[in-house]
Amino acid sequence: MNNYKVTTQINLNDFTTKEVDEKAGKKLKKIRKEISKLQDIMYAEGKYSVLICLQGMDTSGKDSLIREVFKDVNARGVVVHSFKVPTELELKHDYIWRHYIALPAKGKIGVFNRTHYENVLVTRVHPEYVFGENIPSVKSLDDLNHDFYNKRMDEINNFEKHIADNGTIILKFFLNLSKEEQKNRLLRRLRLKEKNWKFSPGDLKERKLWDKYQFCYQELLNKTSNEHAPWFIIPADDKPTARLIVAKTILITLEQYNFKEPELLAKYKVEIENYKRQLESE
Repeated sequence: MNNYKVTTQINLNDFTTKEVDEKAGKKLKKIRKEISKLQDIMYAEGKYSVLICLQGMDTSGKDSLIREVFKDVNARGVVVHSFKVPTELELKHDYIWRHYIALPAKGKIGVFNRTHYENVLVTRVHPEYVFGENIPSVKSLDDLNHDFYNKRMDEINNFEKHIADNGTIILKFFLNLSKEEQKNRLLRRLRLKEKNWKFSPGDLKERKLWDKYQFCYQELLNKTSNEHAPWFIIPADDKPTARLIVAKTILITLEQYNFKEPELLAKYKVEIENYKRQLESE
């Protein structure tokens, strides 16, 4: 998976948006079952949790990826959070608060569909949104400069280092979609009646800001990919292949931890045959 992992300074233009594996669907079925088994063992061990962060432009396939990759995981073993515009309560706290309280408990997989990185993406493209946070040091748009967002990225790095040190395995995926493929997917939403509900005129407004978003993504990929919380750039034009790459990355990473199921206490283990006889004699 090192082909996709961000380990050095990158230029997004150097990365392909499309890879096609004709057997992606079949391969994924096998891999997601293995992920499910590992989650069961991880839950029993109770030492680690997993945080999967998904970012990407509109229509990059985040929702369907979550559905297909985690389909076989115990429903109580995976928790998905989709972060929208901050609520009134959330705005009364710092910008990371709502993400911190949504972190997965030990033994579980948490999926953030859009993440704390929205605070250096959407708010960077639309800096006026930051005024809703009522930050004492922010008095005008001039205060929302490169230093402001670099500081936020440092804060996010510290946040991720803290939770990683306390047992959260972090994997971050940027679904790298081409502008042409986004156009095709938006047109599909308009052409298919059953998909109309997904379309918003705001999608077209955001599309006009494509280059600004690409700049912001490149900045955060370069400044927030760390060994304890790496970013992976996933070619997203072909959905089945994108799902497969993400699933393989998750599986390979979790296998490295050698999760172990706890053993039965010795005083109970020696009595196993006795317990069997008691049940069988009922």
